[in-house]
Amino acid sequence: MSKLDRYDLNLLSLLQRDATLSNQDLAERIGLSPSPCSRRVKQLEDDGYILRQVALLDRKKLGLTLTAYVLIGMDRHTPERFERFQSAIRECPEVLECSLVTGMDADYQLKVVVADMDHYQQFLLGKLTRIEGVSSVRSSFVLNQVISSTELPLDHLRQ
Repeated sequence: MSKLDRYDLNLLSLLQRDATLSNQDLAERIGLSPSPCSRRVKQLEDDGYILRQVALLDRKKLGLTLTAYVLIGMDRHTPERFERFQSAIRECPEVLECSLVTGMDADYQLKVVVADMDHYQQFLLGKLTRIEGVSSVRSSFVLNQVISSTELPLDHLRQ
């Protein structure tokens, strides 16, 4: 699929809002019959536009009340050091996001979710600072989540 048309964009918008919609509901909402709608969704998956479908959980109901953004500085900037860090951080279920960043006094930015400050301290001292090459850690804690979305903007494609 080289170019997304309005049906594809509408499907993507609907599915990223609610992936539990039935094929029948999707077809009705975008104005196609069920068979072509199903083929389009399959093609969007095959072409890599839809990576996977997941359930979004309520972290607070699960007792995960503390979110931290953590800036990590590395002692050396070598591919091997970065690969080791990335491999180790992938093993930490507390880390929801890890990005190699530029423009700040850090090499990585993490989004970490834990139950409370005691659990954050355990994560920090028991896991994060034990990763080879980590030379600095600066943490900021979320007081209030103003926007939390998984929906990607698609308007730039509707031209």
